[in-house]
Amino acid sequence: MVSSSKASQSLLDALFSSAHVVHRRHFLVAGAGIAAASFAGDGAQAKTAPRAKRTITEQDRQHMAEAIQTMRQAGVVDKTGGPFGAVVVRDGEVLAVSGNSVLRDNDPSAHAEVNAIRMACKKIGAPNLRGATLFTSCECCPMCYATAYWARIGKIYYAAAWTDYADLFDDSNISIDMKKPYAQRVLHPEQMMQSEAQKVWLEFRKMPDRARY
Repeated sequence: MVSSSKASQSLLDALFSSAHVVHRRHFLVAGAGIAAASFAGDGAQAKTAPRAKRTITEQDRQHMAEAIQTMRQAGVVDKTGGPFGAVVVRDGEVLAVSGNSVLRDNDPSAHAEVNAIRMACKKIGAPNLRGATLFTSCECCPMCYATAYWARIGKIYYAAAWTDYADLFDDSNISIDMKKPYAQRVLHPEQMMQSEAQKVWLEFRKMPDRARY
């Protein structure tokens, strides 16, 4: 008998392999909907109610201008990494400003958005930034979008699109790769020792003081 985990994975693979091409900036939202629906057992894509479009203010433009200035500082002047900059703002207060520092720090995760989110969380002393806005000089890569998601960022504004620099960085390629079944992905994820890991989850669930975020 096929386990529920393998059955869910088979369903996910079938859904992703038969899915129509989704515009890459909407991929993560669409993928999350497919995953949620498949684990719910009905195979239907979850629907998210569209939000009313917020009017961009002059202050918003100033925050984005700072992100773009930081983008140039990181990529052209200081050469700490690619030309990417990000600003995190909440309740009118700038919590963090950072550029990409992948080359300076020898850290592939040191994207501007990740750096800024880390700085902002340290500043407020909490692992989430609920209600904050992320202004980023470029459209978030899957890693940065996921980091903003886990940080409970409320809104993202971006300037340059993936198509503006697709010849230089792999953001669109990663998105395309993530839409493929596991066996066809570049890193070909493969499951092993599931039962051993499940034991830890069972133990964790019983902890009254388990981590919550």
